[in-house]
Amino acid sequence: MDWGPFEYVVKRIDGDYAVLERSDIVSEEEKLVARALLPPEINEGTKLRYECLAYEILE
Repeated sequence: MDWGPFEYVVKRIDGDYAVLERSDIVSEEEKLVARALLPPEINEGTKLRYECLAYEILE
């Protein structure tokens, strides 16, 4: 299992879920993540880093 780090952009927010898109590689795959697992201040376009089962906002 690969623990990252990976970088994502919040593509859209859909209720209790956010759709993430990889930004550190070229990929058309989207990842659906429960918003409870993400920082509460995310919006569409927010850049995130995922590492060791945790998401953090990139400045």
